[in-house]
Amino acid sequence: MAEITIVDKQTIKIGVSLKDAIKMVTEASRDIPLYAFDIITIYEKMPVFEYTYFCFYAYDSATLFEYMLDIDPKQYNSFSLDAPDSFFYALYGGMAALYEQAKQFHPVAIEE
Repeated sequence: MAEITIVDKQTIKIGVSLKDAIKMVTEASRDIPLYAFDIITIYEKMPVFEYTYFCFYAYDSATLFEYMLDIDPKQYNSFSLDAPDSFFYALYGGMAALYEQAKQFHPVAIEE
């Protein structure tokens, strides 16, 4: 489970692991129509960010990320994310597996 450390009223630190990526993929596969935008965005944009520098908020695709955290990081002015490479690569692989199904529910390509 993600580790959330509240630094102060405006700042949190988030630590995630491979298990958290699996939780996100499992949730996405449970309800592909609901998470179609996130699935498509993560799959299409993660390579642009060299996978491990991907930002869930760059394309407003943080629904799965926030589900995994059980909190809304937007309640804070800033947060940092500590994640092993395996988190990003496992998440990408999971989104790749769901990508074609997700396109059926959100066929519009994500703009650059």
